[in-house]
Amino acid sequence: MRLRFLQNLRLWRREIRPTLALALPIMAGMVSQMLMGLADTVMVGRVGVVPLAASSFVNAVAHLPLVFGLGLLSSIAVLTSQAYGARRPDEAGETLRHGLIVSVIMGLLAMLSMFALHPFLDRLGQPSEVVVAADKYLLLFGASLFPALVAHGCKQFAEALKHPWAPTFVMLGGVLLNVFLNWILIYGNLGAPAMGLEGAGWATVIARFVMMLVLLVYVLRAPALRAFQPARWRSALSRERFERLIHLGWPVAGQHFFEVSAFAFAAIMMGWISADAIAAHQIAITCAALSFMFALGLGMAACIRVGHAYGARQFVRMRRIGFGAVGLAAGFMAAFGLVFVLAGQPIAGLFIESPAVVNLTAQLLIVAAVFQIADGVQVTSISALRGLGDVRTPAVIAIVAYWVLALPIGSLLAFRAQLGAVGLWIGLATGLGVAAAGLAWRFHRQTQDASAHRRVVPPIGAAFPEHGSLP
Repeated sequence: MRLRFLQNLRLWRREIRPTLALALPIMAGMVSQMLMGLADTVMVGRVGVVPLAASSFVNAVAHLPLVFGLGLLSSIAVLTSQAYGARRPDEAGETLRHGLIVSVIMGLLAMLSMFALHPFLDRLGQPSEVVVAADKYLLLFGASLFPALVAHGCKQFAEALKHPWAPTFVMLGGVLLNVFLNWILIYGNLGAPAMGLEGAGWATVIARFVMMLVLLVYVLRAPALRAFQPARWRSALSRERFERLIHLGWPVAGQHFFEVSAFAFAAIMMGWISADAIAAHQIAITCAALSFMFALGLGMAACIRVGHAYGARQFVRMRRIGFGAVGLAAGFMAAFGLVFVLAGQPIAGLFIESPAVVNLTAQLLIVAAVFQIADGVQVTSISALRGLGDVRTPAVIAIVAYWVLALPIGSLLAFRAQLGAVGLWIGLATGLGVAAAGLAWRFHRQTQDASAHRRVVPPIGAAFPEHGSLP
């Protein structure tokens, strides 16, 4: 019995190490994306409470089409990873060809949705000074959605083929460029006019367009990805391939949309409380989102590796890969939760000098510390399910958790129980807990009988020696 336990433990450890190795550069890339928003929050916060509140308001509404697009484009990683595991580089190439078109269309739709929303900003119940400050920033941030989504499509493709470092370095370079442009345009350095929040918008647009162009060149020209390019770029497009991308991606997009829209609606409800509540929410959600990127990186690695195992018909390994990632994510998020509890006030003080906002932010970070583990479990579980191609039921679980439970509970605690911003966050934490339990159980059931499907397949290195064995 002891020997069998040690053998099983060794098998689990064998899956955890490559998952972590793949996740580290993905984490770095995701954190770099968040650092762009973090830099904007810190640098705009130095201008004043109203610009920070306006930034929070715009981020809340503009992230809805952004995350919908990110979810839709997740099908690129799923189909590419399954093609890689099945030793089908031709399928990977066709996924790239059709996926780039989907990325461009989704980017244009996301950008146009923000332009269409612009005339109606004053109808969302926000303070008038916040709406005025958000006017031009919304248009600029909306324009940046197009390059952001096209770049993400390229990133998904490269990561699914086990080449995550180049996109990561591009993302980090984009963050540095954004910070530099913020310093020039927000504060008026190097002879430029001090543009405040509008300057942050221009910096984001420029940085994201640069990242998109560099990633396109990498995906289309890199020698490491040459074996996975389409045989003919100009051959007839396949309606079936587009339908497969959309069919797999739209439930994920819906799940992303309903999850983030719950947080976005919570941000709008913060505006019904006060400008201080909006600012505190923006700081706290930025911190929680930064830690979330580590769990999301693990989840994306789990999605890719589960997709590899699924494509190679190695069903038993899928369970170890998925739950290994869940355990890693829970550990990471518990550590971040401890930091939020112990250092809430100093963290808030880095963003803004208002004592009222700092104190409220510290309270919200305590609630965030509680839901960190649940957030890590739910994102890795749902990502592992995507690697299996299981997307519809997880989307339903997420919708129920956030809109049927989280927002109603948060609203009751905030306005009926007079708990304000803290009550809203307690409601969000409740929804995350329910989502974590439901999604982890779903992955358990989907992989419970995996041993009955075990098949012996030749190592992928036999077909493609330049790429080594399947991780």
